[in-house]
Amino acid sequence: MIRFLSLLALPLGLAACTAIPPQSPGARPEAYMALGTEPGWTLEITPGLLNYTGDYGDTRILEPNPGARPSFNGERYAGKRLAVDITHVECSDGMSDRRYRDTVTVTADAKTVKGCGGGILAPETLAGTNWSFVSIGGVSVAGDRVATLAFEETKLSGSAGCNRFSGSYTSDGTTLRAGPLMATKMACPGAAMTQESSFLALLAGPVRLEFPSDGTLILTGTDGQSAVLKRAI
Repeated sequence: MIRFLSLLALPLGLAACTAIPPQSPGARPEAYMALGTEPGWTLEITPGLLNYTGDYGDTRILEPNPGARPSFNGERYAGKRLAVDITHVECSDGMSDRRYRDTVTVTADAKTVKGCGGGILAPETLAGTNWSFVSIGGVSVAGDRVATLAFEETKLSGSAGCNRFSGSYTSDGTTLRAGPLMATKMACPGAAMTQESSFLALLAGPVRLEFPSDGTLILTGTDGQSAVLKRAI
């Protein structure tokens, strides 16, 4: 059985990110993360340590954090075996369309690799992005019912935890208009129906979109209720 849902306009508030202003040290999270590919590597910088894993896990270096020194448009950490240069220039990881705030160069035992680090920037467009829900209305989504939201060029689709929905949408860069949406009409046990009702109620009016630096997407409705989604690769 099919039902039709009409949604009001959803303000997007997506802005193009070209110039990336320097991020003050006080604004950094306690742990700074960076990563790269070919060969795969990760770096975690905490107040006390530099923790590097390289060559797809074959190389591991852990040493005291020597402290950051100012460098051109960024910072430099110069340890005994590790040298880390963080430049506040937008970076793409090369394996997905995710964009990061910083470009990071690591020299580990005289071997240099390059990658990205810092906060994840908002996508340039919703088209081609896929998301899974972490929570709706402050409640974690039911573990046995995956809730998703996907955007194509002119179509959105997903599942609210019970029924699947799909429909067209248009966006001028600041406002998203969706619908009418077609959805199946099944009854689901437990928290799935409550989760779905909360999600559809959230989309029944204008929704504010936020893209925190951890790469999540937060949808907030006019009543203050929100949903948190994480990016699916």
